[in-house]
Amino acid sequence: MTHTEPVLAPGERPRLMTVHAHPDDESSKGAATTARYVDEGHDVIVVTCTGGERGSILNPAMERPEVAENLTAVRQAEMAKAAEILGVQHVWLGFVDSGLPEGDPKPPLPEGCFAEGDVEEQTAKLVAVIRDFKPHVIVTYDENGGYPHPDHIRTHVISMAAWEAAGDPARFPEAGPPWQPLKLYYGHGFSKARLEAFHNAFLEAGEESPYAEWLANWRSDRPDPGTRVTTRVPCAEWFSRRDDALRAHATQIDPNSRFFFTPLEVQARVWPTEDYELVHSLVDTATPEDDLFAGIPYERGEQRRAG
Repeated sequence: MTHTEPVLAPGERPRLMTVHAHPDDESSKGAATTARYVDEGHDVIVVTCTGGERGSILNPAMERPEVAENLTAVRQAEMAKAAEILGVQHVWLGFVDSGLPEGDPKPPLPEGCFAEGDVEEQTAKLVAVIRDFKPHVIVTYDENGGYPHPDHIRTHVISMAAWEAAGDPARFPEAGPPWQPLKLYYGHGFSKARLEAFHNAFLEAGEESPYAEWLANWRSDRPDPGTRVTTRVPCAEWFSRRDDALRAHATQIDPNSRFFFTPLEVQARVWPTEDYELVHSLVDTATPEDDLFAGIPYERGEQRRAG
């Protein structure tokens, strides 16, 4: 099935849904894209699968007893602030963070956590959000979760299951009338080529590169998701808003961390896009693309505000 006629009513806003594992993922993965689409008049919703309850405090400035004792509430407040900065709607799917198991062998995941939960139940909850919001485009993680955190991998699993089920009236009828999104993407913000571009920019400026050790340790057998990119969305004007949203997650984002190594003007010059892989499309489009809504017929007016 492909759509060649307008699928949005006159004046109807295009809708984008991004599905993430934890609060802060929406700010570290594709935030400038979502801010851009908000400013262009699109409706954007972020779905967060877990509350980040088992996350560590990664910013030394936030290592205080009252923060550790109330981490769930603190992270909820951080998420609300980030959503306000980006201009997105937000919904919690309501599952419990699995934590990141470490050690050899790794310990079992906690009982009742997201990655050990019932896939059918989790899919039903995501389908209900899809049918309520009615997104035209969904962005989620690839089969490796972007990186192999169990919650990221489970986010991929239920996102793909929900894509298949949301438009089927026989699946989860209690979740509302069926709605079929038109496109699904994986976000690919981490690529070797991007790191190399920033590394070379530092060297060309006669400066020491903060990426040298990272690149030297890149395993030759490690897959590079950057080779899978089909769609690059220009959004450099929104990088500063992305960084503000990142800083809103103060327990998770150290302002001296690698997220802020490269000056914004260098990022805008060297790599001014956020990058995606088109996985499913029910509309006619040709890759490479520069727009997640490419091929979706609707009236494109002068909606854009300053980024």
